[in-house]
Amino acid sequence: MAVLQIATQPFADQRPGTSGLRKKVKVFQQPHYLENFVQSIFSAIPDRAGQTLVLGGDGRFYNREAIQTILRMAAANGWGKVIVGRGGLFSTPAVSTVIRARHAHGGIILSASHNAGGPDHDFGIKYNTANGGPAPEKITDAIWAASKTIQGYQTLDSADADIDQDGEFLLGDMRVEICDPVAEYVELMARIFDFDALRRLLQGPFRMRFDALHAITGPYAHEIFEKRLGAPAGTVVNGVPLTDFGGGHPDPNLVYAKSLADHLFAEDAPDFGAASDGDGDRNMILGRQFFVTPSDSLAVLAAHATAIPAYRQGLKGIARSMPTSQAADVVAEALGIAHYETPTGWKFFGNLLDAGKITFCGEESFGTGSDHIREKDGLWAVLAWLSVIADTGQSVADIVTQHWRHFGRHYYTRHDYEELPAEIGEQIIQTIIAQLPILPGQTLAGRSIITADDFTYTDPIDGSTSTHQGLRLLFADGARLIFRLSGTGTEGATLRIYHEYLEKDTQRQQQDPQRALRDLIRLGRDLARMESLTSRKAPTVIT
Repeated sequence: MAVLQIATQPFADQRPGTSGLRKKVKVFQQPHYLENFVQSIFSAIPDRAGQTLVLGGDGRFYNREAIQTILRMAAANGWGKVIVGRGGLFSTPAVSTVIRARHAHGGIILSASHNAGGPDHDFGIKYNTANGGPAPEKITDAIWAASKTIQGYQTLDSADADIDQDGEFLLGDMRVEICDPVAEYVELMARIFDFDALRRLLQGPFRMRFDALHAITGPYAHEIFEKRLGAPAGTVVNGVPLTDFGGGHPDPNLVYAKSLADHLFAEDAPDFGAASDGDGDRNMILGRQFFVTPSDSLAVLAAHATAIPAYRQGLKGIARSMPTSQAADVVAEALGIAHYETPTGWKFFGNLLDAGKITFCGEESFGTGSDHIREKDGLWAVLAWLSVIADTGQSVADIVTQHWRHFGRHYYTRHDYEELPAEIGEQIIQTIIAQLPILPGQTLAGRSIITADDFTYTDPIDGSTSTHQGLRLLFADGARLIFRLSGTGTEGATLRIYHEYLEKDTQRQQQDPQRALRDLIRLGRDLARMESLTSRKAPTVIT
């Protein structure tokens, strides 16, 4: 098999975002586009020769074609071995698991996460390092730099490999292993959680529903909940991964997982409901007629961590992304452990996890995880919640409301304005930036502003600095108003506005968050000049 040297030219739009490179499928299908980016990844890893790479994706449209391209290029670029999930499938948490378990040099994940799939929708690719986590900025910057100067890429002159049968074979001089994408991840979950206690819960009168949204977690959920834990058949719905996610949007929130939410808010609702996203790293948690915000979920799990065998000795610390509510901070202070505030992006938790500073971490964008891997983990969060339910014997609603009574309720909501013209999104941000110097000391929405800034993060482990990570208004009473452009979309800009305040009065903890936060919501829209700049009278998604 000959190694081919293919001449190419740079594409100007291959700068990795928060989680790798995400574009429309048609963009990736351009001649040389995927190959350029893959070669740029390999160029940023000069010590790759003879090393092991893990490869897989969430099964969305173009996944199988991309797998074949990457295999040929990996063989031509000197990798020693590539471990591929059968059928080209791997959840993001499973890739992190296998990288760590097999001591691989890194992994390539093919996913656009919670974005829609299909020929007219989204595709994505990102590189994870040897710790199992997303590449830090020094590597993504190197990938981007390589993409701007690339003149050629190497690939193997070979036919497509059979990725549907377990086993090993040679591709040129490189060994390829096709493996069960589920097995190693499930075994890790069995070591973390008390599967015997969870079997007793799920084989009793307790009822749950898990909606895999026709995304990657279906096979994992069938294996764990129905086969290993004995939940009745039908507990997992939409469990077959489809290239277009069944025409749905694999985003586990109240808008895109509406059928699950409707089921949990029905008269005969089960006790517990959960969903995950396209690549399996996000989660949504519901009780009977009760929605758990991701911020509350992190805080509740931290407060009950010792109910899970792997965390019986307690937590080392907790980290959350800056826009995530401060509920976890309150728990950390009560437990006497450290807490950290990072920019959005799971890669920012990696150094804290590797240094042993934290055990749990989470983001308000439905991401929760621990030090067992270096990615957020949807099914881990579901198993953690089931463990708390089994330990306390309480319903989801009772667990959360009891948490509020003890720690206070952080009223919280995020308003997303999706697919804004990019120039309008930037104009909104610049409009707010221009106001930051004059806002401290002012009283707005009945609250005194003490800080107005553009969040900058200095990593406490390596001293690296990340700037322009979101605009913050911090109020004297602890309330917060945050503005941020999202880096995970592929079309236009998504403006996210976050609103939060802490209510300690137990008599005022049962309000609708939209009502409780209405003054902050109005202020956020006014400061951003939403209606005059966008003509939008309401957000696209409210969580």
